[in-house]
Amino acid sequence: MHEESKAAANGCGKIRSGAQNGAALLALMEKTGYSMVQQNGQRKFGGPPPGWEGPPPPRGCEVFVGKIPRDMYEDELVPVFERAGKIYELRLMMEFSGENRGYAFVMYTTKEEAQLAIKILNNYEIRPGKFIGVCVSLDNCRLFIGAIPKDKKKEEILNEMKKVTEGVVDVIVYPNATDKTKNRGFAFVEYESHRAAAMARRRLIPGTFQPWGHTIQVDWADPEKVVDEETMQRVKVLYVRNLMISTTEDKIKAEFNKFKPGVVERVKKLRDYAFVHFFHREDAVAAMSIMNGKCIDGASIEVTLAKPVNKESSWKQHFNGQISPSSENLLGFPNKEDGTQKSLGKPASLSVRLNGQHSPSPPEVERSTYPIFPGIKLTPISMYSLKLSHFSSAVMHLDYFCHKNSWAPPEYCLYSTTSQDGKILLVYKVLISSIADDSQSYFMPEKLCTTVEDAKELAAQFTLLHL
Repeated sequence: MHEESKAAANGCGKIRSGAQNGAALLALMEKTGYSMVQQNGQRKFGGPPPGWEGPPPPRGCEVFVGKIPRDMYEDELVPVFERAGKIYELRLMMEFSGENRGYAFVMYTTKEEAQLAIKILNNYEIRPGKFIGVCVSLDNCRLFIGAIPKDKKKEEILNEMKKVTEGVVDVIVYPNATDKTKNRGFAFVEYESHRAAAMARRRLIPGTFQPWGHTIQVDWADPEKVVDEETMQRVKVLYVRNLMISTTEDKIKAEFNKFKPGVVERVKKLRDYAFVHFFHREDAVAAMSIMNGKCIDGASIEVTLAKPVNKESSWKQHFNGQISPSSENLLGFPNKEDGTQKSLGKPASLSVRLNGQHSPSPPEVERSTYPIFPGIKLTPISMYSLKLSHFSSAVMHLDYFCHKNSWAPPEYCLYSTTSQDGKILLVYKVLISSIADDSQSYFMPEKLCTTVEDAKELAAQFTLLHL
């Protein structure tokens, strides 16, 4: 057995049960033939496995595992995750103390095995009362670039990015909703690898690079939603982007019915994009091929298959499953039952990403003010181009979350009742509509509030926790 593998096992053994822990890890390596190496804050089991030939598995074969008990290690994790298929590599994030950091990445040899792991192991009770979260993990190869002059074209932005960073594959620029000759003030830069994107981010973040005399904003882009091929084979809804604000649903329906009359069931338009529902999938696929790049009311449209939104997996993907649907996680409010006064605090912790991967640590939201000095330049920006860490209220989180999933904005319906001492008590019911599959969900907390603001905040938090 490799000496470094023995060292990795024995090193952890000093922390957890001494020789017993080291023996358990050594026994695992003897049984499986996998090596184990610890470096750069993570311990790698396999990668590649014994007898592996050829390149590593493609993107989409890795899952993120969160909420792992801190004293649980590979000898317990590997048997659980082997139930879904052959493990190519398991990377357990480690503390200097020898405990794990509560999360890991498991790469399988095929995408099907990774999807099966999500299906059977998400919310799996790995120890009594301890449930792990499992969702797809993708190395992020895309950066968000904000505060770009709106008169710059795709080619200009692409050339500028290639001047200062390496490995640029493409630049994605969206036209302004009201003026198609201008961009929206931001772009996405696609790199050939996660490493290339990380190096570019490190180069651009200090603010020393000022294209066209502007200080740009740089951050990781949100990873694209991943939908399994079996689900996509059933999709009969098209996502149409880059429409004119003035274009109507009737106009869109008429245009998509031209190639074959009567194939469109209905159209739902939101601002400058729309979802076109077809009666049959084959007509949707044919229309996508014909209509992509066509002009409607002077705008060149982009047409793709709509990606169905699995509300549960989307929540895990965005927030790593760190929030469990318990009323204990809601903001503190005065509780008439126990007579205690709780202050209105921060929203329940929402996880962020670290280096393009998921991180189980909650963001620290800075709540400060800064002076506006004379001559300071202010740039218009859309709230949807910001990151979750910029929002401190659940109401704003919910609006942002719905927008990112291409759902309609949340609808709040206010209800009231009167308490025994004559006070008016309030509660909001929240309606969430998923435009892509036309489904609707209602959420209402089981607590009443004395102010409208508190009732709305509580309802938004309750909805986020139960989506």
